[in-house]
Amino acid sequence: MAGIAVLLAGALLAATLCFGASSDPSQIPSIFRPQSTPANSIVHLSLLVLAITGAIFAAVFSLLAYSVTKFRKRDDDNGREPAQVYGSNQVELAWTVIPILIVLVLFLATARVIHSIQDAPKPAGAIEVIAIGHQFWWEFRYPDLGVVTANELHVPVSNPAKPTPTFLTLLSADTDHSFWVPRLAGKTDLIPNRVNRTWIDPEQTGVYLGQCAQFCGVQHAKMLLRVYVDSPEQFHHWVEEQRKPAVGNDAVAEGRRIFESTACVNCHAVSGTIADGHFGPDLTHLMSRDTIASGAAPNTAENLRAWIQEPDAIKPGSLMPPMQLNKKDMDALAAYLLTLR
Repeated sequence: MAGIAVLLAGALLAATLCFGASSDPSQIPSIFRPQSTPANSIVHLSLLVLAITGAIFAAVFSLLAYSVTKFRKRDDDNGREPAQVYGSNQVELAWTVIPILIVLVLFLATARVIHSIQDAPKPAGAIEVIAIGHQFWWEFRYPDLGVVTANELHVPVSNPAKPTPTFLTLLSADTDHSFWVPRLAGKTDLIPNRVNRTWIDPEQTGVYLGQCAQFCGVQHAKMLLRVYVDSPEQFHHWVEEQRKPAVGNDAVAEGRRIFESTACVNCHAVSGTIADGHFGPDLTHLMSRDTIASGAAPNTAENLRAWIQEPDAIKPGSLMPPMQLNKKDMDALAAYLLTLR
């Protein structure tokens, strides 16, 4: 009984977390609040599976409770074994056919959902994004739009009258990762030397949270991602801003010199400079992002300085080395990075 009580308490806690109130419901990464066609298909399938398995549980539990109550040991029990049933064609047929039918229904329903998601036609106005998983951050490339960003994926809202889905090509730069934004789509793995694909068509603007769902190393839990679903006008404006070169400012020339003369340029890229690294995020529009370190911290001047000086203070196990600059150089470098909008 204690085990059953713990199980029920866990189920109630999970339900509370999934359905609990929030000032911003889009911030709840729950599969039970779908806002995209793939997520809707998955939640409907989940409810079907839950209904079937729940009915099986109820039937088995009821029979078990009936048997325990009806055939419990009584004071006048003589200890003899009750009459046994052998070779009942009806019983054997029932426990063979019924499970086969249940499995067949679940198989067909699952295959239908998989087919509808994986083989969905791509309309002419679809947005193409290449998502690359790194330890421990996300790279997003828009090949048709000439935009490269990191950790924060911007997509337009999809109007049912004129669908604008976003199709993602999923690649890995190192080890296995998994792209998962619960309210928009199911988990899809990113595997080295293999190309996987998924798509989303968000129905409502907002910010949707996700993360890597495949253990990929020390900082797997902090390999977060954010999907910003913009109105068409907002998305167009964001694309135009991201296409612009890095802002040049003579007032922070010393910080740029420090950036270009340190190891920063080996990993990061900034348009219009000698920095052309690909091991770390593109920093051309660093300050247009709300977070740093793949969502581990808000993108503030204080956090940015801490991240540069000692990444492990924010994200233990990060592959970014500490720069260990003196205060003067740190101030100059931070001032330069803060202009990259």
